[in-house]
Amino acid sequence: MQQGLRIAASVLAADFSRLGEEVRAIADAGADWLHVDVMDGHFVPNLTIGAGVVAALRPHSTRPFDVHLMVTPPDPYVEPFAEAGADCITVHAEAGAHLHRTLQRIKGAGKRAGVALNPATPVSAIEPVLGDVDLVLVMSVNPGFGGQTFIASQLGKIEALRALIDAGGRAVDLSVDGGIDERTAGLAAGVGADVLVAGSASFAGGPSAYPGNVARLRAAGEAGRTGSPGTRARPRSIGAAVS
Repeated sequence: MQQGLRIAASVLAADFSRLGEEVRAIADAGADWLHVDVMDGHFVPNLTIGAGVVAALRPHSTRPFDVHLMVTPPDPYVEPFAEAGADCITVHAEAGAHLHRTLQRIKGAGKRAGVALNPATPVSAIEPVLGDVDLVLVMSVNPGFGGQTFIASQLGKIEALRALIDAGGRAVDLSVDGGIDERTAGLAAGVGADVLVAGSASFAGGPSAYPGNVARLRAAGEAGRTGSPGTRARPRSIGAAVS
């Protein structure tokens, strides 16, 4: 069943020169989770942070750390990020040959396990392991960089995953990451997302703006869920709205 709406602020968009302060500020502003993008310059064309940075940030917030591993192979990174303080570790279905084994490794480390799907990866990729995951992450941009435009076709994927998760009867979080702002938050939530990962829209304007940023994202998502006019749309009808 669908869970309560949560805003996961992506620290990729934070000011890296004062990252601890940024984490505290966005948590104080009302963000429910801290989303941490880990990129290796191989699986995706960018290089970000390692487990040491997560460990350094952990004392700055009690919010759940949602660590998104955009790395291949993912297995060697599971234990270091678990020990650094990750609460959920998400790996890509495309990143390794033995997805089930990787998920069991995450569970064995005592952490929630997630699977991410790139825009071109079909819903069927998650079906064999759906009973083993705590979170499914739909990439609504091609991973690797922040600030990209939401890919409208992913709304159909979110909707299909929502139906698949609900049919399974387990509480699995359905997250969407990429191009989430006040416009697209309602669209994603309206077709079933319950975790909205937002970087630029969370951290725009500096710390004084963070409470308003988070509040507007949450309001847009909740409006999409309740079907307020202009926010809830079916996948086939929204191309013009987000292009």
